[in-house]
Amino acid sequence: MPTTDAADAATTNLPAPERAADSSGTRRKAWGLTSLLVALYVVNYADKAVLGIIAQPLADELGLRSSQIGLVGSLFFLTFTIGGFFAGALNRWLSLRWALVLLALCWAFAMLPLVAVAAFAVLIISRLFLGLAEGPSSALLHTAAYSWHPPARRALPGALLAGAASIAKIAVAPILALVTVNLGWRAALVTLAVAGVLWCVVWLATWQDGPYIAGAKHVDDAERETTADPVADEPAVPWVRIFTSRTFIGGVLLVMSVYALVTVVLTWLPSYFEVGLGYSRLQAGSMFAFPSIVGLALMLITSVIGDRLISRGATSRKVRVIVPAVGVLISGVLLFLLPSISAPAMAVLVVSVGYGFATTVFPLLNAAISEICPPRQTAGTLGVFLAIMAIGGLVAPYATGVVVDAAPSPAEGYATAFQILGLVASVCAVIALVLCNPERDKVLVRRGLADASDGPQHVS
Repeated sequence: MPTTDAADAATTNLPAPERAADSSGTRRKAWGLTSLLVALYVVNYADKAVLGIIAQPLADELGLRSSQIGLVGSLFFLTFTIGGFFAGALNRWLSLRWALVLLALCWAFAMLPLVAVAAFAVLIISRLFLGLAEGPSSALLHTAAYSWHPPARRALPGALLAGAASIAKIAVAPILALVTVNLGWRAALVTLAVAGVLWCVVWLATWQDGPYIAGAKHVDDAERETTADPVADEPAVPWVRIFTSRTFIGGVLLVMSVYALVTVVLTWLPSYFEVGLGYSRLQAGSMFAFPSIVGLALMLITSVIGDRLISRGATSRKVRVIVPAVGVLISGVLLFLLPSISAPAMAVLVVSVGYGFATTVFPLLNAAISEICPPRQTAGTLGVFLAIMAIGGLVAPYATGVVVDAAPSPAEGYATAFQILGLVASVCAVIALVLCNPERDKVLVRRGLADASDGPQHVS
């Protein structure tokens, strides 16, 4: 990491454990392992996005309607939502090392049945299995990344993880589109299976838990002494306090509405560009990256600036709630205007910019939610948070397919669907602005905890 006067000043203001954690060797290890987690998330999102890339050739071969492709996309998010609730259990049953290996191998296996037997039923079953296996991954990946970064610096690693979706569409989607056009859609699925297995090999050779996690098992004594966060071992609180906090409720409504947009983009954007706007299949697959380029840039900018502002005393509500909520409001306005735009290039621009502003919500709100719970409950809290978020993906892809089938033209159908998504997201952004306050709820969630822990010391 490059050092500057500003960065040195920010580091000097950190508590002693966090200053020690900034030693060059530890920070290099932290960012190296974070990069490995981002690589797995890229594979994760490529597995999701491949359905959108192969949708048209697959529909041509199997004779599928738009509503059937949308149904497959929504069914994926049904089991994805269910799987998310198992993140906390997996974190208790297995170490992060083996839990993520197990999930990655399941993803690789899920790619193969459709290669062997091309049928609509097999497509549904394989995507259901993939959704179940991918459900717990986001919470576990964030827990693993947060174990190497103190709370005040979690927005940037969170942005890199959230940006994996963008990286997958910028770097991987064009490759998969090229493979699909030249070698067929089966070759794209096999490519993803091989990538998942190769990642597991590297992961097993390099991973160890970081110091900012309760009960880290693989940190050597010297590193634990210099980096361990004194709150990493604070007692657990009742789950109901976390899940009924206003920050959790407002935050989950907002990310659910934005995730609905993300799932429609994953499932339908190449088809919108190809069938709705008239671009070629290869162009549509390559242009899949445009919204992600905007999203990745905005996520990184807001996260880097946000971490610096928090280090200098800005409140989490301002940085991690108000900023992304305003971004979603901007996105909602742009998407609401989409049906009035007739020029294909302008429609691509509006969708791309609108998507980019909306996705800033993920790293910032994930970091905010991780603040309100004790570290030992991070995986379980994020697991439930992200599982509820995925409910947005249950309805949106299928509903979009129905709207497109019923519309006078595909272009009008897709534009109307995006308009509805923008309106819903704007309403949820206003709700989040009213409800969310991480500083307040961090205190409320821990109410009585200090008294309970101090009680025995005052017993005579």
